Amino acid sequence: MIDSPDTPGGCWAHFTSVLVPGYRALTAGQSVTFEYESIEQDGYQFRAIEVWPEGQKPDRSRHEMPGPSDAYRSGLTVASDQPDEPGRGRRIRPGPESPGPASREGARN
Repeated sequence: MIDSPDTPGGCWAHFTSVLVPGYRALTAGQSVTFEYESIEQDGYQFRAIEVWPEGQKPDRSRHEMPGPSDAYRSGLTVASDQPDEPGRGRRIRPGPESPGPASREGARN
């Protein structure tokens, strides 16, 4: 959890969002720079997208893929047990979009 005035109640951070070389870890109380989004995650109203130690450059080398990967694929099939009604189309409405990422320097982990 990251504590910052910009993220009241704390900002949830998964270890995969930590951008450091080697073992992805931070120390409690360590100052960090992070980017976050306003979306609920595990009881927090904010979720970190990227986190790295303050004063260092983020190490994104593990996040860069040279091309498409077969490591993860996803699919979706939508089925309905309701018959189609003539003259009525079906629409799938997307959920509300979350705001874009924000950034905060000098926050405490």
